[in-house]
Amino acid sequence: MLRIMGVCSSREASVRIVLVLLWCMGLAGQTALAAPTLNYRVVRTEAHDATAFTQGLAIADDQLIEGTGLYGQSHLTVRDRASGKLLYSTSLTTGEFGEGVTVVGDRIIQLTWMNAVAYVYDRSLKPIGSFPLSTEGWGLAYDGRRLILSDGSSRLHFLDPLTYTENSHVDVTDQGRPIDQLNELEFVDGLIYANVWQSDRIAIIDPESGVIRAWLDLTALKSKLSHGSGWSEQDFVLNGIAVIPKTGHLLVTGKCWPLMFELAVDSRSLRRHKR
Repeated sequence: MLRIMGVCSSREASVRIVLVLLWCMGLAGQTALAAPTLNYRVVRTEAHDATAFTQGLAIADDQLIEGTGLYGQSHLTVRDRASGKLLYSTSLTTGEFGEGVTVVGDRIIQLTWMNAVAYVYDRSLKPIGSFPLSTEGWGLAYDGRRLILSDGSSRLHFLDPLTYTENSHVDVTDQGRPIDQLNELEFVDGLIYANVWQSDRIAIIDPESGVIRAWLDLTALKSKLSHGSGWSEQDFVLNGIAVIPKTGHLLVTGKCWPLMFELAVDSRSLRRHKR
């Protein structure tokens, strides 16, 4: 029989017990509402340029488009997916830090971090324009209607793909808690996949509500990497998500990782709850 400090009446003790039980049930309910972690399997691995400080990754028409960062080392490349052959390449100025990339039809768009500008290229990386950014540039994706931009906060911005003006935004949460450090983005089957900077996790986000529907924990991938001289655990983090159109698999990598991983994600639970 439970005694509470020996000073309460039996009625008071009963009320306190009920309140404690209700509080515990509330906590259990919150835990049950946490976004689940999805299972995945590694289908295959591919070589990746270990000097590439990956900031953006995309696949279009059997070509791999990759944007890299660091001042004086920021590049944008297009490679043949099958052979890995470099097809096109361009560089930013030494004072610009490259960030996320995406493909919109016959255009490739690349963000810069703190330079307040994004660059637009044709598919052979010939410059065709630019537009200003009102936030820092981190990740970029395209959902077929809107550009989706992350700025390192918990907010995602939606831009018109022709005028590049912001039309709306959404704040990303898990159990009501804001999740910030949102970085490289990809749009997959109606949902936004976002690297969370300096973590081994990818958030899978409902674009309308901002609620995280699930997580991918890719910690295990790091054990498959060989670390050369100069390896930095702090800087060489998971970053880079591209969907492979023919299979729906994900291609993921990290900053200066020597490998890319093709992943088959068990997303059946997401499909069951799709609106």
